[in-house]
Amino acid sequence: MVVSTVPTLLLALAMVPAAPRPAARMEGNVMIPATSIEQAEDIGVRMHTNYRIMLGPAKGLGPNGGMSPAQIRAFYGVTGSGAGVIAIVDAWDYPTALADFNKFSQQFGLPQETGLSTVFQVVYASGSKPDNSQASPQYPSAAWNQEAALDTQWAHAMAPAAKIVLVEAASDSYADLFAAVDAAVQIPGVKQISMSWADTESAGETFYDTHFEVSGPVLFNSVGDAGGVTTYPSSSQYVVAVGGTSVSTDSSGNWLDETAWSQGGGGDSAYVAKPAWQAMVSSANMTGSHRGTPDLAADADPQVSGVSVYDSTPYEGKSGWLVFGGTSVSAPCVAGMVNASGVAFTGTTHFLTTLYENCLKTPYPFRDITSGNNGFQALAGWDYATGVGAAQVSSGSFALNLAVVTGMDVLNLVGNLGLFVPALEVTGDAPVTTSDLDFMLLQLGW
Repeated sequence: MVVSTVPTLLLALAMVPAAPRPAARMEGNVMIPATSIEQAEDIGVRMHTNYRIMLGPAKGLGPNGGMSPAQIRAFYGVTGSGAGVIAIVDAWDYPTALADFNKFSQQFGLPQETGLSTVFQVVYASGSKPDNSQASPQYPSAAWNQEAALDTQWAHAMAPAAKIVLVEAASDSYADLFAAVDAAVQIPGVKQISMSWADTESAGETFYDTHFEVSGPVLFNSVGDAGGVTTYPSSSQYVVAVGGTSVSTDSSGNWLDETAWSQGGGGDSAYVAKPAWQAMVSSANMTGSHRGTPDLAADADPQVSGVSVYDSTPYEGKSGWLVFGGTSVSAPCVAGMVNASGVAFTGTTHFLTTLYENCLKTPYPFRDITSGNNGFQALAGWDYATGVGAAQVSSGSFALNLAVVTGMDVLNLVGNLGLFVPALEVTGDAPVTTSDLDFMLLQLGW
């Protein structure tokens, strides 16, 4: 009698444990948490964080050598204190959020929350505290706690007079994080919403744009930490895409130079057409017909200019004062900078229209980053590595354009469609097109 060995073999294979997904990964002296390592099966399902931790010697003036709030504010010309509310959206519950926020604030002389919920508050997006026991062992809530520590503390650092509200999503899934964005939009007095999580672009992503196409707050999203890769939701036309730079300092911690961070995301969206407010970008810089990212950039390099963060929740044996980098740093910082500027916007489209209008000003109100690359070379003007460059808030990076656009200006442009008229064509390098008309209509508020 012949006995088949197939069932036995299948049973044996079934008993072999599946290979675990990778835990945190080391790249030299930088730790990349598991939540920042995207897996193919997660695309379109769950979001990942965009931070890294520097474990070696750092060069800033804060604890463990991280950059301090005073340094970052000085780098970007931030002089105001801010007002209103900045909402931070992250996944899972962060049980020590308040204590860690106050520890950071005490260290740097910033306002602390005393129990009246005027400085800091935690909100549960679903109405109930997220159940951290439901988090995947491969993507633990403790890693998301580190993300939330970074986001809340550095939005506060840039705009210390604004109230910081941490909106906790029930999980790291698309559905729960977008529900948390919806909850953040409804917070009374919210001016900015920062989201330091992302996913590789996928077909159908624009379906979720309804969560971002809102009036009132300006939404900011980190572009990710894979050099030259485009992610969602930063590719949405209803979100400000924030990229990364590397800042070098002198021995006293003063700004010396700024270049594109090699690991910062960026590029053309595969699915989103170029918005009208990007019509002013030269075709030599934005080479495609789709939405280009990032829109602007700020410090993100953990090895050169990481920032100090306090998190008492251990992850991979690391807790306390740590030095963070990644575009998860740049997004909440820029959200805080915009708040501290004191400029009022009616929403994300208004902000982005203003940002790109300001690129036409002389002198250029941004720090133009022209060296370094993320797979795309940094160029004069807008580029796929740093967008329009780094903010110089005191130089008017976010100032509203008060020039008056009239109906006659629109008629003049319409009458010259298809003609080469540098005075009318916003980039001065091509015939007048309907994109130029769209950009002018945006200035009219249409």
